[in-house]
Formats: sequence, structure tokens, C-alpha cells
Amino acid sequence: MRGNSRVSSRLMDAAGKLAQTKVRSDFRALPEWVMPLVTVGVFCIDAFVAAAAFIGAFKLREGKPILDGASWSNEFAPYGSVLLFAIVVTLAMLMYMRVYRFFGAFSFMQEAVKIAKAVIFASLLTIAWAFMFRGLFVFQEFSYSRGVFLLNFAFALVSLIAFHWILRFLQVRFRNRGINLIPTIIVGLNAEAEQTVAELETEKHLGYRVFGVVSSGENGGGEFTVPMLGSVAELDSIIREHGIREVIITDNSIESSTLFDAMMQLGRKQKVEFRFAPNILDLLPQKTSVDQIGVLPMVRLFREPLSDAQRFFKRASDLVIAIVATIITLPIWLIAAIAIKLDSRGNVLFKQQRVGMDGRNFLCYKFRTMRADADESLHREAYHKNIEGESEANAGDDEKPVFGKVKDDPRITRVGRFLRRSSIDELPQLLNVIRGEMSIVGPRPPIPYEVELYELWHRKRLDMKPGITGLWQVSGRNRLTFDEMVRADIYYIENWSLLLDAKIILLTLPAMFRGDGAR
Repeated sequence: MRGNSRVSSRLMDAAGKLAQTKVRSDFRALPEWVMPLVTVGVFCIDAFVAAAAFIGAFKLREGKPILDGASWSNEFAPYGSVLLFAIVVTLAMLMYMRVYRFFGAFSFMQEAVKIAKAVIFASLLTIAWAFMFRGLFVFQEFSYSRGVFLLNFAFALVSLIAFHWILRFLQVRFRNRGINLIPTIIVGLNAEAEQTVAELETEKHLGYRVFGVVSSGENGGGEFTVPMLGSVAELDSIIREHGIREVIITDNSIESSTLFDAMMQLGRKQKVEFRFAPNILDLLPQKTSVDQIGVLPMVRLFREPLSDAQRFFKRASDLVIAIVATIITLPIWLIAAIAIKLDSRGNVLFKQQRVGMDGRNFLCYKFRTMRADADESLHREAYHKNIEGESEANAGDDEKPVFGKVKDDPRITRVGRFLRRSSIDELPQLLNVIRGEMSIVGPRPPIPYEVELYELWHRKRLDMKPGITGLWQVSGRNRLTFDEMVRADIYYIENWSLLLDAKIILLTLPAMFRGDGAR
């Protein structure tokens, strides 16, 4: 009997390897440079379409020549100054709406809606640019035709939707031949897993290629046409070995800590997306999205806090604000530097290791507010108490506790106390923003020995660049417990928008004047 079981086991292993080989041979992985090249090509064609729509609108409405030799004609010159802006803003809005995402499931209707939103916003911005700035005030007396902008909107909308629908139709044809598919695994052996495998294998146009299933530890009655790759305990190694980019979890018996551990082992560079079946919504974090893959509803979790387009806009706004703020506050920098030098010995700037996005260390700059020979052990102890939830200061019945700070810290200089109360000591962090290590708004930048004490869920706040200000600043700063501060940071990460950044920046000014948490 024992010999028969060994033979049976070897036959099952051989069958699994054979099936796995078949899966690999059926999967046509594109070279890494192909899709970026396709994206650049589509981007360039969109720029041409946007330009053609604008020029065509002028030609149809005005019926006048576009060129006069090698330059714009006198009639088109005022519009020529708007043409470049119209192209740039149209491409920017298409990027923001994630039109250039060519992996995973899509629908023609959703594609049309995204393009329509992008064209609407781009057209409104183009009209505002034309009538407010009038070719950078070169054509102040010129009266633009509203019909040109209306026709431009119609032409751009129809032509861009038509082009992208043709593009998506070609993409479906390629996917049916096994090209442009996302390497995927299914976690679970239940009926839901069987249905998911059958749907994704049958409907290739959805863009997924199932490499196999992973056992979640529970026995299931499903019958699968793909191989068994291992157990959920080996999830991170399975993902690396097969180059998996999508993990679909159909079994609600899996502990959430197991998934988080796998994610921590993988790291952000693997760019793996996890999806849950919607019957375990009680385990989901706030930032999720509900998609439909064929007839299967899926909830996507562990999403990137910001898309590439959102990161671009946030970085651009950070640079503009940081450079302008640095120029405006230069007199304050000079006065602060002189006051620090006159008050105590030591450098003007204080440099300290902080932990940024994805756990990367960087040197954070501040104006020195302590004596040069200050011992950091008091501060380390205060932060340890902060994470444990203990308050450091209780000065009286009417005073709320201060968390993460040393009560009546003897190391702070006289000038340093004022710099902290007014938040002037944080101005040099504008240099960190310009260098790309910090953002204007974001989570508070932690110290390495603070991060060492983090629980797993605390590390979620490292998903975004730390900020000079943030919800922790305008919500009470050091009046918050550590867990309250982390929850505020996670709320900000999961609900980020440029409007939220603007609100926090506006609320920071009165918080600075009140001197919140500067004790």
C-alpha cells in the first residue's frame, strides 16, 4: 500500500509539472519594452488627434487659411497661441483619467466615459486659458470665436473615443491569441475558485492568464484545468517564481495577516495586485475598488495610494509651492539663522535621519532648536511612551496631555522655543521637498528608532512621502495619541486629492499661529 501511494504521489507531481509546462508554453509574455513603446505611440497619436481637432474646428468655423508660408496666418495666429495649451492639457487629462492603462479588464463604455471626462475638463481649461490670457496678452483686443472651441470639443470627443475603441478592439484580438495577458494565480480550492478559473480561461479578452491555483489550507471540491502551485504559506515565493502580477483570493478563511506578511516580503517593486471575492468585505481596508471581470465581481485591495498621473500632479504642485515659499520666506531664514547663532553655539541647521516612503531613510533639515550637545535619549524615551499610548505631560487639570514630546524639555534654547511654537524651525524642510524626499502635505516623517517599534498596520503610513504638514498637524499635532495620528495619516493616504491638500495647507496657517503642540 505504501509503495502504491508513493507511485501515486509521483504521478500527481509529474502531472502537475506537465500541466505547468503547458501553462507556460501557452503564455506569450511580451518583452518589457513593448508596452511602454505602445503607450508612447498612443500618446503621440493622441497629441496629433488633439491638434487636428483644434485646427479642423477653426477651418470649419472660420474657413480661413491656417498657414502663411512657414508660419501661422494672421487669422489663425491668436488661436495658434492656444493650440499648444489645448494639446498639453488634453494629454494631461487623459493621463489623469488613466486612459493609458493597457493591462487588465476594461469595457468600451468605461473607456468612452473616461475620455469624455478628460475632454470636457480639457476643453473648459482651454477656453479659460484663451479668454483670460489671450495668447499671453499679445492678443488682448482679439475676440475669440466660441464656435471654434465648441467644435474643437466635439471633434476631440468623437475622434479620441473612436481611436481608443479601435485600439481596444485590436487589443482584444491580441489577447485572444494569448498576448498582453496578466500572469495570475487563484488562492483557494472552492467552487468560487473553479468559477473564476473557468471564466478567465474562457474569456481571454479580459486580459488574464491563470498560471495555477494555490491551496488556502481548506479542502475544496473544485475541479481545475490549471496546476496546483503550492500552499498560501508559499505565496510570496510562488509569485516571484512565476512572475505573477495578479492574485485573486476566493477563500474567506485566509487570515489577513498572512496576506500582509506576503506583501511585506514582496515589496512595492513587484507591483502585484491582490483581489478579494466580495463575500469578505469585513477584511478590506478602506481604499478599495470594485471591478467586474466578465461576470465576476471583484474587489481590488492594496492599491497604490496614487496613480502615476496623481503622483505627477502632486509632485508638480510640491515643487511650485516649495520654490515659491522658499523665495518668499528667505528673509525669515536669514533672521532665524542670525538669532540661532547669537543664542547658542552650534550649526544653524539640524540634520536628522528620518524614514520616508517605502522605508527609505533620508536627512531631514530643520533649524536647530536645541543645544548642540543635547542628548537624544530623552526624546527616544518620549517616543517609546508615545507609541505605547502614554502621555508625557500633564501640567494641570485644564491642560490636555502632550504626546511624543518631553515636558519642559531642558535641551531647547530660548530662540528654539519660539521657532518651535511658530513652526519656523520646519522651513528648511522645503529643501527636502525640492529634493523629492518629502511632500508639502503628507504623514509626519518618523525617526528610524520609532519605526522599529511599529506594528504591521502602522507601516501603512509609509506608503506616501512624509509631509511638512498634514492632518496630524491641523488635528492637534502633539495632542493626538500615536494611534490617532497613524489613523489620520492612513485616512489622508486613502482619501488623497489636490483639494484635500489645499484644505490642509489653508488650515495649517491658523494652527501655526496657535502654536499647537510646540511645548
